[in-house]
Amino acid sequence: LVIIQARMSSNRLPGKVLFKIEDRELLSIHLDRLSSSLSVSKIIVATTVNELDNVIQDKCNEWGYQTFRGSESDVLDRFYQASKLEQPDYIVRVTSDCPLIDSELIDSIVEYTVNRDLDYCSNTLLEEYPDGQDVEVFKFSALGKAWNDAELISEREHVTPYIKKNSTFNGLNIFNSENFSAPENFSHIRMTVDELNDFKLIKLLIQNLGLDKSWLSYTRFIIEHQLLDLNGHIIRNEGYFKSIKKD
Repeated sequence: LVIIQARMSSNRLPGKVLFKIEDRELLSIHLDRLSSSLSVSKIIVATTVNELDNVIQDKCNEWGYQTFRGSESDVLDRFYQASKLEQPDYIVRVTSDCPLIDSELIDSIVEYTVNRDLDYCSNTLLEEYPDGQDVEVFKFSALGKAWNDAELISEREHVTPYIKKNSTFNGLNIFNSENFSAPENFSHIRMTVDELNDFKLIKLLIQNLGLDKSWLSYTRFIIEHQLLDLNGHIIRNEGYFKSIKKD
């Protein structure tokens, strides 16, 4: 089960998930790329009960995707409630501000997680992939334990911090976890949309390469055409750092 979190009330770039490139909304591009994943059984777009997000539900219904609406601030609860009716073995978590997410990368991480019987696996425990290619795979049982036990604001607003903090990767033994490593360190590359310059870069990538290239093809284009200065100054995971301050 893939669960995507999406909302209109982004702090830095409101309404970004429905910004258009070549008459296609970013969210639509994101969902189409996800749909080509071979390991995905179902996709649910988890949005909020905020009236601003009626349009997300309407658009997803129009495109043929299922939605779930839940808490705006307790995203962990939103994810748990969205998945509870499905009772999946594993959940894939991606975010809607990553329009060029790579379905083959998702399949590789799912396969790695299942074969090694991990509670949690992602390519974010060590930040080596471009921002915007973040994929987390975890057991439904791990999500349930996090939902039941997580208390900090940062653990409720961002779904997986409780799992990561209590994982074998970080020296604890509640959740068996591993990082999915990149072929080399591309953490300085951004393919997510948090600010207007991010959107401009995504637009350049799509206009020059189309909608169906791999994460590595987009990465090489950014490097070869010296586009790093366009959005390389933007802080990665700024929202999570703000949540930690609330703790």
